[in-house]
Amino acid sequence: MEGRVVSPGPYRATKLWNEVTKYFRAEMPRRKHRQHFKKYGNCFTATEAIDWLHELLKNNSNFGPEVTRQQTIQLLRKFLKNHVIEDIKGRWGSENLDDNHNLFRFPSVSPVKILPRRYPLSESTDNISKQTEKTFKLPHFSRRTPKKYEFRECKENTENVKSEMMEEDRKNMCIRQITQADIDEVWRNTVVIHLQTILGMPSLNEVLHPAQIVPRYIIYNMTNTSKRGVVLLQDKSEDLPHWVLSAMKCLANWPRSNGTSQPMYMGFERDVFKTVADYFLSLPEPLLTFQYYELFVNILEMLQSHLERVAIEALQICCLLLPPSNRRKLQLLMRMISRICENVDMPRLHDAVGTRSLMIQTFSRCILCCEEEVDLDELLAIRLVSFLMDHHQEILEVPIYLQVAVQEHLEILKTTQMECLGEELSTIFPTYSYCERITSQEFDAQKIFTSQAAVAELLESVIKDRKLSVKDKKKKLKQFQKEYPEIYRNRFPTTESEAILFEDRPTIKQPMLSLRKPKLRTLRS
Repeated sequence: MEGRVVSPGPYRATKLWNEVTKYFRAEMPRRKHRQHFKKYGNCFTATEAIDWLHELLKNNSNFGPEVTRQQTIQLLRKFLKNHVIEDIKGRWGSENLDDNHNLFRFPSVSPVKILPRRYPLSESTDNISKQTEKTFKLPHFSRRTPKKYEFRECKENTENVKSEMMEEDRKNMCIRQITQADIDEVWRNTVVIHLQTILGMPSLNEVLHPAQIVPRYIIYNMTNTSKRGVVLLQDKSEDLPHWVLSAMKCLANWPRSNGTSQPMYMGFERDVFKTVADYFLSLPEPLLTFQYYELFVNILEMLQSHLERVAIEALQICCLLLPPSNRRKLQLLMRMISRICENVDMPRLHDAVGTRSLMIQTFSRCILCCEEEVDLDELLAIRLVSFLMDHHQEILEVPIYLQVAVQEHLEILKTTQMECLGEELSTIFPTYSYCERITSQEFDAQKIFTSQAAVAELLESVIKDRKLSVKDKKKKLKQFQKEYPEIYRNRFPTTESEAILFEDRPTIKQPMLSLRKPKLRTLRS
């Protein structure tokens, strides 16, 4: 009885994908590795992953011993693209994986995909779990040669397969509904990945706990802004008091803020400045908050001339983590400080200290300090505030690239169709079908026929290769005739048929003029 081809639909492909990734994630050996004079724990090299996964696939009935090492590499590249694995710096989304000693690890996020509904509601879930178990029951294999698998014949009708797949695509297309939890997770992951990449850190666990990343703060800070990028608060009770805002505007726009060219009385500007300073010094915690102290201190290591750009990008993302009220206060304070320092008409605010130094000394601990006093606390804060003063416009602007990355990721989630997983697997591994069993004699006959067809195709490629010179082509054909005389005889049954191949070669024409010197004769002869 001839076997009917059954195209692996989205459900089966997704289920197979899930179980391969779950088993790979659970059983793949991990250990410490050293790379570029650094030690990384709980990771593996690309070669180790290829070796292990190749053995796994060869010993599984869904794939079989015919799986090649190159196919395994392609599957691992899909794993990297779909964030089943990531490199040691947390990067993923590309297919940049080769058979080498580059380090990879598993992300904290589960790679399991949502299965499209396939079973009727009345069907027992126990039966489903049993079928799932049976589909991908993996042996505890070793390096020994696996048992021989019975060969099966695959008789596929291409047109039927295509029509079946198109019909199944229409039935099983699944547009995923994005939840707020999905959006929060995308923002959290995107921020972590970008920070890890910028800082060059394999993990942020020592300086930033995932719970400290509040996606709603990031989203609010990026979307609720004025034309100048300053955060706008919906809850006015969290904003600066009106009298503080008025005092900051007065100093930022001095002397035009009062409507006259002269101050109201001598020393007026100093009193206004003291009012602003007293308010910020009375805040219960610094604007960068106690919980992000370690994160900002680590960025201070990058405040060098050749790492200036890196520090700006890192601070840009870190300032998005702040509660919106803190970010707004920081934006308005840094704008006021910058304008005061640049204003040549501003009278001296202190008799002995310059304006820039006064700003740094006054507001540094309002911006950054540790909850528990440390010796270097003040020096670290002065260094950071000085850098913020010079680059506050770039640091406190909305990073568009981050927003674009999140939007693209969400669009992918919205339009994710479960059959895409089937396509990814089918591009790596052959289509698996329910087929009719054949005898070993029939298989040997088919093997010979298939091999001969491939060799004959190779012969045709040599014949049609126009880049080969006549000399090289004759040489290759002679070698082919020696190795495969029967196939060569079938292609060129007579010497005339072989000669036709080279009859179009150009012939060398004889020269029209004779180049021989004529004999000279004397008059006496």
